[in-house]
Amino acid sequence: MKKNALKWLGLASALAVSAMPLPAQEANTVEQLKKQLQEMQQNFEKQRQQMEAMQKQIEALEKKQSALVEVPSTNVPAAVVTSPATIPPAQHWRPSDPIRLFGNQRNYMNISFDGLFSAGASTADDIEGGLNLGAHDPVQRGFTVQNLELTFDGMVDPYFRGQANIIYQIDSEGESGLEVEEAYLETLSLPGRLQVKAGQYFTEFGRLNQFHPHSWDFVDQPLVNGRFLGGDGLRNAGARVSWLAPTPFYSELYLSVQNSQGETAASFRNGNEGEPLFGRLVDQGSVKSFGDLLFVPRYVASFDLTDSQTLVLGTSAAFGPNSSGADTDTQIYGVDMFWKWRPVTQSKGFPFVSWQTEAMLRRYKAGAFDWDLNGDGILDGDEQDANGDGTPDVLPRETLRDWGVYSQVLWGFRPRWVLGLRGDYLAGDTADYERLYGRDLQRADRWRISPNLTWYPTEFSKMRLQYNYDDRQGFGVDHSVWLQIEFLLGSHGAHKF
Repeated sequence: MKKNALKWLGLASALAVSAMPLPAQEANTVEQLKKQLQEMQQNFEKQRQQMEAMQKQIEALEKKQSALVEVPSTNVPAAVVTSPATIPPAQHWRPSDPIRLFGNQRNYMNISFDGLFSAGASTADDIEGGLNLGAHDPVQRGFTVQNLELTFDGMVDPYFRGQANIIYQIDSEGESGLEVEEAYLETLSLPGRLQVKAGQYFTEFGRLNQFHPHSWDFVDQPLVNGRFLGGDGLRNAGARVSWLAPTPFYSELYLSVQNSQGETAASFRNGNEGEPLFGRLVDQGSVKSFGDLLFVPRYVASFDLTDSQTLVLGTSAAFGPNSSGADTDTQIYGVDMFWKWRPVTQSKGFPFVSWQTEAMLRRYKAGAFDWDLNGDGILDGDEQDANGDGTPDVLPRETLRDWGVYSQVLWGFRPRWVLGLRGDYLAGDTADYERLYGRDLQRADRWRISPNLTWYPTEFSKMRLQYNYDDRQGFGVDHSVWLQIEFLLGSHGAHKF
């Protein structure tokens, strides 16, 4: 009887619950979820407090141990100092591990060396600076030492991290060169979602300019980067502030202020090694006022389209004086896009498909220039007379407009194997000085198609085979084949996504 009574009572209760209005059920569910969330938050806070207490206890014990292991006092028996119980257990150190500084587990330094080499051939006679525009591209038939990079990076203290990249190169004539590519500090704990970078660094313009040659997806630099941003990329001494916007997706705004002169600011105050630039001799000059600096704003946003697809969009600009006159300037505008698909079932990053594109527009205001260099009105020396009237040429003030784009697709079709295809295109309007001298090969139209195949034996090495089909106005078609190899020693920090 009792069992039957209980059974009927349960049935009646179920009927009563099912007869409740739907809003009442939802209200109960919401209240239960709120209660569970509150309990989870309380438990998390307790665990956090326990973790902090354990961390403090560990630090106290480490300090006590280090005090015992330090130079022994005359009042402490040597047996106590050297006792195994007072010495922390030895840990196996690996070459790829960061180096801890002064016994502090929070301060560390990664040290790595990266070697990047290539070998190949081309039908072009002007490989360096003509066919290939990048300073780290293959520069000759045979072998090229593209980049030898020594990198130091790590935590300085709770407020800063630092990085330095020392580059060693060997040019086509066998001459060696050493340069500081980057050396900067970044803040770690500024309020208001702000971050400041200061020192010598690659400017955050577009997507590729921020990356070092060993992290490129192709043997050489895209043509538009080489023509507009320079063979060494756009980089200089300066400071950058960034703000991470409080949006539901990644959204960051940058503003960089840097020096505007030198080979690393090719479209700005660039002396061009004393050679004519856009038909004119140029004077590099130096920073004399706030207006002589280079200003580079950038905005970038990232969206997770699905669990397996990510889209990153960016827009950039660069404003600064150039070297062709007292009041002339250059403006460069750019947009970039990066999309990547990687399935949820991927293993070690494979398979994947990515698509990256950048487009740029440059407006270079060239100043008026008189080729009567000594002011005597007579043609002599290195003075030019293209129209044959017997007097030095006089070039008008004008604005040069150039544009370019590259687009690349990568397919990681199996672990450690990647197929790539990139297309480059450059063009520009015909300037007044070109009507006098003919098409400037530094601004002439050209395009390139580059398929490649990359194999990564491990994360510390790679081999890449690439073919380039180049079509240049004034030169015609050239074919090039390059084999690239890279090795990495030591611990190297992760690159940006």
